[in-house]
Amino acid sequence: MKAHRRFALVVVLGLSTLTGVAPVALAQTPAPAVGMIPVEGEGARYWSRWRGPSGQGLVPDAGYPDRWSATDNVVWRAPVPGRGNSSPVVWGDRIFLTAGRDRGRSLYVLAFRRGDGALLWETEVAPGPREAVHQKNGPASATPTTDGERVYVSLGSRGLAALDFDGTVLWHTEVGRISNYHGPAGSPLLYRDKVIIYQDQRSGGFVAAYDTATGEQVWRTSRAQSVGWGTPVAIRVGDHDELVVSSQRTVNAYDPDSGRELWRCGGNNFEVIPTPVVEAGLVFCTSGRAGPTLAIRPGGRGDVTDTHVAWSTSRGSPFVPSPLAADGYLYTINDMVSIVTCFEAATGEVMWQARLGRAVREGFSASPVLVDGKVFFTNDDGITFVLRAGPEFELLHTNDIGARTFASPALVDGMWYIRTENELLAIGNAP
Repeated sequence: MKAHRRFALVVVLGLSTLTGVAPVALAQTPAPAVGMIPVEGEGARYWSRWRGPSGQGLVPDAGYPDRWSATDNVVWRAPVPGRGNSSPVVWGDRIFLTAGRDRGRSLYVLAFRRGDGALLWETEVAPGPREAVHQKNGPASATPTTDGERVYVSLGSRGLAALDFDGTVLWHTEVGRISNYHGPAGSPLLYRDKVIIYQDQRSGGFVAAYDTATGEQVWRTSRAQSVGWGTPVAIRVGDHDELVVSSQRTVNAYDPDSGRELWRCGGNNFEVIPTPVVEAGLVFCTSGRAGPTLAIRPGGRGDVTDTHVAWSTSRGSPFVPSPLAADGYLYTINDMVSIVTCFEAATGEVMWQARLGRAVREGFSASPVLVDGKVFFTNDDGITFVLRAGPEFELLHTNDIGARTFASPALVDGMWYIRTENELLAIGNAP
């Protein structure tokens, strides 16, 4: 075992090390209710999309283990043929993943049985030339999504595809050549009868919606941004819905039914990966290599940079992992120096800040989850830091799964489903 895996150093930092929060005076008008649009109906029982039914890594029920290792509380483990960092999604007795082989020339959708990890089927989708990707990106980083009838996957330049639960390709739609220097990565979003993706690139960037039944394009809106690897989110703002895209330099909101731009807000850095989250009537967008965090009041029109930013930080944001927001607090992990910060969501006041493990550049990739009053942050070495949620810092313990881990977990019925570099594991309470 390597020496750095024998301990997990945590340093609580003094307030003098914190980055400043800039409050912004907003117009005194009644704020509409704001929330992420969750998965409803049967899908709310499972983990059917990136960051689960809440869309932001929140698990409402309890009964999940908070301790594990490479062997402790491991119910089953299954090899994953191929490479990829997409997170698992779950519906019924199925777990779905994507993976690439032959250096990304072959892309597959895989289905595992939830009870024992057996590989039920694998389907190759749209074979073609390999795409140039960053080593931390890989050939299959976009997490699938499912509505219980079809599994939808975004495959970069290979387009979008939908498969049934037996692995048959129902439709495949071209989206055009993707030209982005780290390769494609953003996950698809289901909104009503549409599957929505955005892709910023050197030229021809876009956000677009496709019919879930046929794959036909419903609308497509051009974007000027040249890089971006994020996932769009759909939020409800009072009496209407907004599609929020956080990317290069700017956060944009669109009408999800037509693709018409509703508002835009400047302030992001050049490179943006994290998915926005919602809390306290605000949408939180983080960007860049430890760049700014923006707390935006949605619902505006036009350029809202000077009118709708409730507070912001100048630096210290996540580069890869998405933030987590719940119960009045916002949690971020600065993966350039391994520093976690808890803010009061409404005001940006810093509650606490600490370093998790060693200060490693780009040392976290998985996005955090909150379950049973605890926030779980997993670094790339597979060490999970279990923190008490709330306004006071408390490290409960650490878990070491013993394998490189870039994907975010899925949690269903008391079980964690975690994809490591080479395997899929089910973590549950030992009998």
